[in-house]
Amino acid sequence: MKLKRRISDYIFIVGGSFITALGIASFITPAKLAGGGVSGLSVILYHLLHWDVGISIFVLSIPLFIAGVWTFGWRYGFTSLLGTVLLSFFTTSIGLTFGFEGYLDYSDSVGTLLSAIVGGVLSGFGTGLVLRGGANTGGTDILAQIVSKLTPLPVGTSLLLVDGLVIAAGGFAFGLESALFAAITLYITGVTINFVLVKMGTRYAKTAYIVSKEHEQIGIQIMEELGHGATLLTGKGIYSKKDRPVLLTVVHNQKVARLNKIVKEIDPQAFMIIEEAYEVLGEGFTSLEE
Repeated sequence: MKLKRRISDYIFIVGGSFITALGIASFITPAKLAGGGVSGLSVILYHLLHWDVGISIFVLSIPLFIAGVWTFGWRYGFTSLLGTVLLSFFTTSIGLTFGFEGYLDYSDSVGTLLSAIVGGVLSGFGTGLVLRGGANTGGTDILAQIVSKLTPLPVGTSLLLVDGLVIAAGGFAFGLESALFAAITLYITGVTINFVLVKMGTRYAKTAYIVSKEHEQIGIQIMEELGHGATLLTGKGIYSKKDRPVLLTVVHNQKVARLNKIVKEIDPQAFMIIEEAYEVLGEGFTSLEE
């Protein structure tokens, strides 16, 4: 089962990276949509300096990757590097094969709006698949998490701030209308990611309550595979009047899909509730000492 899950994860990561690259190369770049992130900066560099978008994504991600490793460790850095390398490779490959001119007419705003929608959906869907595979595409997500770690700002606020600065830069380079369309792209991307990852709204962490007879085995797998702890709570069924152990765990968003797989494989009859964790303090997340 572990091998099958690992193969499935890599399929998600590779396929998701390709879909994201397709959205960036074929719709976002030709429409001049700097919708946040390293990809947004790369779009600006492509139109101003004619730099290859995929190569720019990789080059700009290197210092962020190093900072991520320095701050969060090698395990975090590897998942970021994997997603970044694949995204850069596919973006460059699509650009070399089909060009970055796109397929729509950008002489009026209709083509730009359609690109904002389609590009946002493709990028969000692809990124969601990458996250489901347990990796991420790096970029300004790393910077936002570092800012959150070093300041009182939560990750969501940090990410909004960083992406907002990129959109502002795009507005300065391409005009206010382009910046507004880029904001639409960013919003659609976020909504689509939420859909793919089953309501992963904050892009930070989730709290899971698991009711299962196999709670001990599930707890062990959470610690071994996800690197997170778990707490056993005591519950009681209103109808049955029987005690029911409830397993409580908090995991990073990119690990929610793997948590679902663990629970499903161990106990398909388990009952699980997943909800947003807007601020998580303690080991494995933001230190209480900071």
